[in-house]
Amino acid sequence: MTKIRSRPTFSSLACIIVCATTLSACGTSLPPDENSSMDAIEDASEPTRPNILFIMSDDHAIKAISAYGDSVVSTPSIDALAENGVLFQNSFVTNSICAPSRAVLLTGKFSHLNGLRDNRDSFNGSQLTFPQLLQDAGYHTSVVGKWHLKSDPIGFDEWKILIGQGEYYSPRFRSSDGTETFEGAYVTDKITDIAIETLDNRDRSKPFVMLYNHKAPHRNWMPSTEDLNGQPEEFAVPSTFDDSYANRPAAEEADMRIADMSVSLDMKLQKGEYDVEDNSGGARYQNNPSIMFEYAWNGAYRRLSPDQKVVWDAYYSEHLAGYHAVKDDPKSLARWKHQRYLDDYTKTITALDRNIGEMVSYLEETGQLDNTIIIYTSDQGFYLGEHGWYDKRFMYEESMRTPLIVRMPESNREAALVPDLVQNIDYAPTILDLAGVQVPEEMQGASLKPFLSGQATGKWRDSLYYHYYEYPHGWHAVRKHYGVRTETHKLIHFYEAPGHWELYDLIEDPDELNNLYGAPEVSAIQKVLHHELTELQDLYGDEL
Repeated sequence: MTKIRSRPTFSSLACIIVCATTLSACGTSLPPDENSSMDAIEDASEPTRPNILFIMSDDHAIKAISAYGDSVVSTPSIDALAENGVLFQNSFVTNSICAPSRAVLLTGKFSHLNGLRDNRDSFNGSQLTFPQLLQDAGYHTSVVGKWHLKSDPIGFDEWKILIGQGEYYSPRFRSSDGTETFEGAYVTDKITDIAIETLDNRDRSKPFVMLYNHKAPHRNWMPSTEDLNGQPEEFAVPSTFDDSYANRPAAEEADMRIADMSVSLDMKLQKGEYDVEDNSGGARYQNNPSIMFEYAWNGAYRRLSPDQKVVWDAYYSEHLAGYHAVKDDPKSLARWKHQRYLDDYTKTITALDRNIGEMVSYLEETGQLDNTIIIYTSDQGFYLGEHGWYDKRFMYEESMRTPLIVRMPESNREAALVPDLVQNIDYAPTILDLAGVQVPEEMQGASLKPFLSGQATGKWRDSLYYHYYEYPHGWHAVRKHYGVRTETHKLIHFYEAPGHWELYDLIEDPDELNNLYGAPEVSAIQKVLHHELTELQDLYGDEL
């Protein structure tokens, strides 16, 4: 019989750190029942159910959010959410890949129970999800932007979603009315336009919950032409960029090195500007990757309007000389690719942040901000050159970590930091709890509402479970693995043949370069971690 995690209590540490402002301004009451008097319904003191705007970006590393410090890009709109809310310093995912992370969000359950383990799978929308429960509770529910779950959204009054991963330019959207292409539009701008239109036209007698899901900053990182001006930023090369992957065979095998990025799709070079596309680009096990990259880039470029191409070509032609200067020196070429990658990646975030600011301004101008909870997160973290990589998937810190910022309606509250270990299984229970809807026992996460209201007391979790499945059929050749992360250590098992274990001391080795597994000095903690891993697998019902 599958064991379902009971929701934990909370530590006094979080109560000290989180400010003591309560949720009285947003309220959590359910609609009155049939026996309620009209006087009670019309009583001005009756708390109002909050609106909830859930913002999910794609592949947004915390090192690309200035509120987290040490950032490669300024994000003033996202920072403003943190300045009026709660920033979770240790937020993680259960499975660092796009579709599975979104399924965890909807269900509050790990991949092995919600049925979506990797990007090949389709989401079973008939299972219990938080949008369905909120719809039943009288909320107007909607999703706009990236969906990426193959099946149609269920539990939403309105939905308008990108097809697959979506396109940056002239994006196509699908709804119950069919498919529509927005010629010349930039996807981040268009998602915001549709989201605002959806909120404008909804039934105003109901509170809303909207999933405002962005494509950015997903690969292939095509910036808005609005941001293609001036000289590119100069980015520091991470200290681990030339990682040798010693004693970490799965890391050595992975196909996600920046040095191997495609010069067409990733670097935006046109045919004739390079000799040959001979890079793996994460597609080592795919058929004809060079042809695939060139075809994909040609298709993406053709979606720009003639006016957009003029701006685009003027900006990117400036970088050709740099490419030709380093193309025959592998080490210099890898660093040139790193600079080009981060310039594009951060520019997509600049447009993302600008649009989030526009959405918040809309809520303020229409008088809805004071009753709207805004949650910002990403479907996972991302590598920005650490270990020489881009992409995600691994249980290592850069990809397992994800941003989580919650702006509460009280505009005068002080910012708060929460250091406790939280995970994306907690999102669904939190949203339901904030809306005053009972959290089903089958959801494996726990509500974060006590952290948001300054009422966190008691015991909170002290470890996290992770399980990644997409191998060998997927991209980037990252082997299947599971593991446990505590506040100080991490144990990972790459469990298919030949298989190996890894153990890291996160305090002494935050970059996870020194695999200590089997070393005599860690024998005690290794035993503890093995026991904790078994306990979590039993708790969450992950029977291998």
